Amino acid sequence: MKHRPLNITNSLTATFSALADPTRRAILARLAEGEATVNELAEPFPFSLPAISRHLKVLEAAGLISRSREAQWRPCRLEASPMKDVHDWVAHYRPFWEGGFDRMAAYLLTLQKEQAKE
Repeated sequence: MKHRPLNITNSLTATFSALADPTRRAILARLAEGEATVNELAEPFPFSLPAISRHLKVLEAAGLISRSREAQWRPCRLEASPMKDVHDWVAHYRPFWEGGFDRMAAYLLTLQKEQAKE
């Protein structure tokens, strides 16, 4: 197995940590639709603006969002590049779970053939 560079490993840790919280995942889902302000992102949640801001800081530190300044607005936008690292990491394990599915399909086929003989 090829070792991943330390900066990718640290990036994955930050990304997975940020994604571990359902509120942050919901915020990312909203940002996938387009830019939004903190107030817009906070709207569906029963949390205070400071609580939402803390979630945004975690997402920003993980590189999953960026914030810009446009006059008095600070719109947030999704930054998908850390998700590519997650995808690549997960893809490395794809043969293991696909192999498991292939073995299960073969087993089920064997059971069906045995039942057909009975």
